[in-house]
Amino acid sequence: MTALVFVAVVVAASVSLAAIMSGAWLAWRSTRNSGWIDTTWTFGLGVVGCAGAFTPSLMTGGVTTRQMLVAVLVAVWSLRLGLHIARRTIAILDDPRYGKMIAQWGADASRQMFFLAQKQALVSIPLALSMVLAAWNPWPGLRLQDALGIAVLIAAIAGEALADAQLRRFRADPANHNRICDVGLWGWSRHPNYFFEWFGWLAYPLLAVDLGGTYPWGWAALVGPACMYWLLVHVSGIPPLEAHMLERRRDEFRAYQARTNAFFPAPPRTI
Repeated sequence: MTALVFVAVVVAASVSLAAIMSGAWLAWRSTRNSGWIDTTWTFGLGVVGCAGAFTPSLMTGGVTTRQMLVAVLVAVWSLRLGLHIARRTIAILDDPRYGKMIAQWGADASRQMFFLAQKQALVSIPLALSMVLAAWNPWPGLRLQDALGIAVLIAAIAGEALADAQLRRFRADPANHNRICDVGLWGWSRHPNYFFEWFGWLAYPLLAVDLGGTYPWGWAALVGPACMYWLLVHVSGIPPLEAHMLERRRDEFRAYQARTNAFFPAPPRTI
């Protein structure tokens, strides 16, 4: 891959993501349910990742095993998470993380939501590139390292699906009304779904990096999991969600915080 090709990929991904998140903003405008922002983002990033994976075949005329593998992994991730978020969105009036910001913005909410959607498009560029760089690794065939990457993503998807299912079952039980979910994986991490989402992004550097040095671009795929960690732990994931939980169930949630790790799973602490 040349520097010119890399720049072209960045530009194409940027334009595509900006258009997709403009569509997400329009979906919010028509429904006033901000859950469709994340739904559109998930499906949209999956489309960009799959399209990017197959781009080299337009120049060479053939699809490699690695391109097909990465496209399948991206599609499975996108469909699983996107359908989960869509089902959750249908069942709610609004996402509380966005709802609080919308209320604070008041009459300026529409403009601010558009800018927020475009910011999401911007920070998604490293994620898309991580997928693309994994698919463009020219190494012939598959390595043990690639098998590890596949195993990581499968484990991450399964772990996140399990965490989502445990939370869904907990909330469906009337006996748990107004209680904090601390069963199963939620007893080991306050956000196991976020942890497994981040963990899955480690798969792309494993597929992209060539320790032999023939594909130096592969190291740039590390920006994907680094960006996702920053977003989930410090920006749009844990901070607004925990602020919302502290407003609703202050004492119970503080006790949960005291005994349970925020992100990385670990046995609950005795307090």
